[in-house]
Amino acid sequence: MASSSRTCFISRMLLLSVFVMSSFVGSFAGTFYEHFDITWGDHRAKILDKGNLLTLTLDQVSGSGFQSKREYLFGRMDMQIKLVSGNSAGTVTAYYLSSEGPNNDEIDFEFLGNLSGEPYIVHTNVYTQGKGNREQQFHLWFDPTKDFHTYSIVWNPQRIIFLVDDIPIRVFNNEESIGVPFPKRQPMKLYSSLWNADQWATRGGLVKTDWSKAPFTASYRHFNVEACFWSRGNSSSCVSDSVSNGGWRTLGLDASGRRRLRWVQKYYMIYNYCTDFERFPQDRPRECRRHVY
Repeated sequence: MASSSRTCFISRMLLLSVFVMSSFVGSFAGTFYEHFDITWGDHRAKILDKGNLLTLTLDQVSGSGFQSKREYLFGRMDMQIKLVSGNSAGTVTAYYLSSEGPNNDEIDFEFLGNLSGEPYIVHTNVYTQGKGNREQQFHLWFDPTKDFHTYSIVWNPQRIIFLVDDIPIRVFNNEESIGVPFPKRQPMKLYSSLWNADQWATRGGLVKTDWSKAPFTASYRHFNVEACFWSRGNSSSCVSDSVSNGGWRTLGLDASGRRRLRWVQKYYMIYNYCTDFERFPQDRPRECRRHVY
């Protein structure tokens, strides 16, 4: 990685027009065809509606997935997703950033399915240099199968913020000053997949996938990204364009954001590795010794 030079430029790619930007669609809009590759699942992954909608399907033979054509080194990624409805027990819809190689960095959203009427679990994790074990889990304050909702990752040199409908649910700060690795050197692609994980996904694997309910489908639309794009063989720089103001590069939480975060963590957080004293009986992870969101 260190020997590869790189260039970054900031851009927003709107994959479906929104009202306030409708006049710019011709210049700045893109489609799933242009910005993503379907990587596995054959016909189970489909791009529809002239490239403005993507669906992933899981059946008893296989799941499916896609990845971004380009790599990012910091940015903000927003995706609207409608999760598998009905009895989704055993299924996992993953939406994450990841670098390549055995010592990869990774920033994860995983949506763990459940029996009809039971809430989804939103599983988050941060990997640095191949090491994760930084799980936080949440329920949601809405049914994520009834409509599309926006799931966002903000990744800048200071912190990582996980957001749902622009409400922060988790912050992972850069704590390199106390010896905690932070993902900042490896470019990452954006991935998503729908797959069977009934050995662990629902109640620790006690509830299995009901294949009589297959196929299972998750849907995607309105992908937006403001990012530094990694390009090999060029000088290193980040250049803003006329669409993006680059606010994600220093984004943190203001007082309102901190209140919202506390609300989510008080009422909807169901697991926090930093407070799992059975798992870490002797010495908690270093970042947990400071205030961790």
